Amino acid sequence: MDIQFKRPELSDRDLIQKYLSQRKTRSCEMTFANVYLWSRHYPTGFGVVEDMLVFANLEGETSFTFPWGDKDPRPALETLMAYCREKGVPFQLHNVTQESFAMLEKLYPGRFWIEYDRTYADYVYETEKLANLSGKKYHGKKNHVNKFMKTYTNWSYEPMGPENVEECFQMALRWRELNGCEADEEKLAEICVTLNFLRLFRELEMRGGLLRVNGDVVAFTMGEPVCDDTLVVHIEKAFPDISGAYAVINQQFAIHEGAGFLYLNREDDVGEEGLRKAKLSYHPAFLVEKGVVREKNIS
Repeated sequence: MDIQFKRPELSDRDLIQKYLSQRKTRSCEMTFANVYLWSRHYPTGFGVVEDMLVFANLEGETSFTFPWGDKDPRPALETLMAYCREKGVPFQLHNVTQESFAMLEKLYPGRFWIEYDRTYADYVYETEKLANLSGKKYHGKKNHVNKFMKTYTNWSYEPMGPENVEECFQMALRWRELNGCEADEEKLAEICVTLNFLRLFRELEMRGGLLRVNGDVVAFTMGEPVCDDTLVVHIEKAFPDISGAYAVINQQFAIHEGAGFLYLNREDDVGEEGLRKAKLSYHPAFLVEKGVVREKNIS
């Protein structure tokens, strides 16, 4: 049995988006831009299996995503399981949400088990709360914003577009220098993805915003809708010496680009304790948990 998986290209956008739009999710991975850009750094491919979209590891451990689309997933799952039996490897799914696992459990009661990994759980916030920062629990965040606005009286926010995306690109290059990305493989991959988001801002139909102080770009952020009520924030960068810049670009993006969306998904914390603390400090409404699914050993 041969299932064809290939690395996604820009020309595959319409095909992949067709399947992604057929089922609602708030998981940050399920957008074309995220899949396309990160596949430049990790061996990820896609295929259409029984008229369902499936992403797969192209190297190393054999693993697939839960089949995506509006059809019954059983034919695709059975095909993937048969493929694994033929190859003599265990059947495995990754990035499986609670909703997808519930569907799998309904189709195959008691046959599979899931192991969630907190590292990859997405933080999802109510847009209105990030925009207003009202109430006691956001008091510290509001103070950061107010201090920034008092310190940098000549500040402004503007939507990102063709007329200013190059300035954001230059700011990102400077950010790379200041943060020692060349000496850290993960940091380097992340900033390379950031630069490609900016290069392909129009083609990928991103939404973005930037923050200026005295006319210079000091922070920017970018994202895209993952479903009708949720906007994913893929990238956020600010100069560390501009105190409060992260808090302000976070709030301003929620006010302007988040308008019309109930939630903002600000992705995972990659297991970094400092980032986890920062994301929790904004009080997420809920986490999108994801895990690895394997078949139980049935004697």
